[in-house]
Amino acid sequence: VQLVESGGALVQPGGSLRLSCKVSGTTFSDNALAWYRQAPGKEREWVAAISSGGDTNHAPDVKGRFAISRDNAKNTLYLQMNSLKPEDTAVYYCLTQTPGGRDTYWGQGTQVSVSS
Repeated sequence: VQLVESGGALVQPGGSLRLSCKVSGTTFSDNALAWYRQAPGKEREWVAAISSGGDTNHAPDVKGRFAISRDNAKNTLYLQMNSLKPEDTAVYYCLTQTPGGRDTYWGQGTQVSVSS
């Protein structure tokens, strides 16, 4: 199973980015998916999740600014990030989990930096 994130960049406060995570080697449409992030000196934290059926959840500090989505035809997970803040600076990781939580796989991460 391979997960490849892309879309990370340096952006000014208030800006937007869309992260992508291309997944291969697993039945994408059956799996739950999620985004996590890890800021320097901090533990990895959950950002958002989407079920195989498309139900979504977002962490309180990104709700209303970030939106997770999936395209099963493209085996790709997305994270649309708007109104970015300096505290959103982190390495963002995607995750896929097989049905029943049997197996979990991580991507290698993509850097998002929010600074003026």
